Amino acid sequence: MNQFFSETLRKLRAEKGLSRLELADKMYVTRSTVARWEIGSRLPDAVMISRLSEVLGADINILISAAAQSDECPNVILVDDNKIILSGGLPILEEVMPHASVTGFTKPAEAIEYTKANRIALAFLDIEMGTISGLDVCSKLLEINPRINVVFLTAYREYSFDAWSTGACGFLLKPLTAQSVRGQLSRLRYPVIGFG
Repeated sequence: MNQFFSETLRKLRAEKGLSRLELADKMYVTRSTVARWEIGSRLPDAVMISRLSEVLGADINILISAAAQSDECPNVILVDDNKIILSGGLPILEEVMPHASVTGFTKPAEAIEYTKANRIALAFLDIEMGTISGLDVCSKLLEINPRINVVFLTAYREYSFDAWSTGACGFLLKPLTAQSVRGQLSRLRYPVIGFG
């Protein structure tokens, strides 16, 4: 179920002063289709979202963003080849984001495979990880899903300039602290419900 999209649609429809039947007629769908969208049991496809944008006079980005949000707990990954840093960072992320599913990886290739199979909302990436750079991992993750929020972790400030050219939305110096993570959550490029 996607309550965020359904609430957004109900609000936009009410602002336009349309009943479910009137919206259905303008969309060339049945009233029950609109009802399913509004109770969150179904999501419209891209064509219907575009049509909803036109009919409701709403910014299509608002509807796309609402459809992209999910009531499921967001997936967060932490990728660091140092097991001590990883085991110390995971409890901090779980404390700050208690409704998220937080998974750690010491092997970047496993994180990439996990991202192919799961929708990731936020990735914390070490920059120096042996033979592969966190900068390269960032590129691969963003190829899989361009809406992943990426925050780089490092002990070296000089990496910050390289990090900004990757499409990441944040940069933290190690060690992770609850306060620094909370600060990043308020600045995510693609906000996640329950974060920030």
